[in-house]
Amino acid sequence: MASGSGQPGIGVGTWAWGNQFLWGYDPKRDDDALAATFQRCLERGLLFFDTADSYGTGRLNGRSEALLGRFALAAPAEQRRQLCIATKLAPFPWRLGRQGYRRAFAASQERLQGQMKRVQLHWSTARYAPWQEGPLLDGLAELVRNGAVESLGISNVGPKRLRLLHRRLADQGVPLRSLQVQLSLLAPQPIQPGGVAEVCRELEIELIAYSPLALGLLSRREPAASRPLTGTRRSLFLRLEPQMQPLRQRLQEISAGRPGGLAAVALNWCRAHGAMPIPGLRSVAQVEATAAALSWELSSEERRSLDQVALAADAPRMPANPFQSA
Repeated sequence: MASGSGQPGIGVGTWAWGNQFLWGYDPKRDDDALAATFQRCLERGLLFFDTADSYGTGRLNGRSEALLGRFALAAPAEQRRQLCIATKLAPFPWRLGRQGYRRAFAASQERLQGQMKRVQLHWSTARYAPWQEGPLLDGLAELVRNGAVESLGISNVGPKRLRLLHRRLADQGVPLRSLQVQLSLLAPQPIQPGGVAEVCRELEIELIAYSPLALGLLSRREPAASRPLTGTRRSLFLRLEPQMQPLRQRLQEISAGRPGGLAAVALNWCRAHGAMPIPGLRSVAQVEATAAALSWELSSEERRSLDQVALAADAPRMPANPFQSA
């Protein structure tokens, strides 16, 4: 889903839809707002939605998929046809063999009310159970060949593993459509030489950037005046924000006079590197700010200046995903 200039578009992450632990989800308070958010996304051309069967806290496990399915089914048929809803299936230890995802896939498709168009391996098991990953991926490839789902993607995979899994799927005649990794100005490792961005360009795999706003760190114009934080996010922000002044200053300079604020700069940095960012959206206001980023792009000089700050040896860094493979 690229823009008119050829840069990737922008999608929507739904990790917070059902997550009480990190995002304080409350169905009575939030579901109507999320329905309005979804509808505004469609109106503003944000048509790729990413979810997972593990999204949702405790008894609300799968809530993100259930909400997406409900909202999608209520949308006009023409808008529904344009949607790409992608879900990630977790390689839990009890999901084994080529049929290991059979029940999980059926359950996700039921929650999504038949609207899933892409299935994704949520993370690589290469670091702790390398024998588990191949058969699970083969089972997903079979779903594509049989027409049960349109396309296949993977997530949290490094450049070496990416080549191996791409080759495994190619040998079965199934294209690997996308790779999803953490990518932001506070997690720039994928764009470094030899990183997955380079491999994705070579192999013509769509690169998807999750957490492109670093859990909101990159969109806070005045941290002291922003909404109070609690729990894990508060600890992370307290640790990283004191180190962010050079980056924040450059974000403010580039955002001046342009729509979308600091968030738009951070999103357009991902796009300038060939990645489709999928920020988490929970309100119509956030949709408007995100869509505004599509109205402009970074210049080459602006991108280079942000690269210089983000890739500096002493730059602040988001924690790495523990399941990310090499």
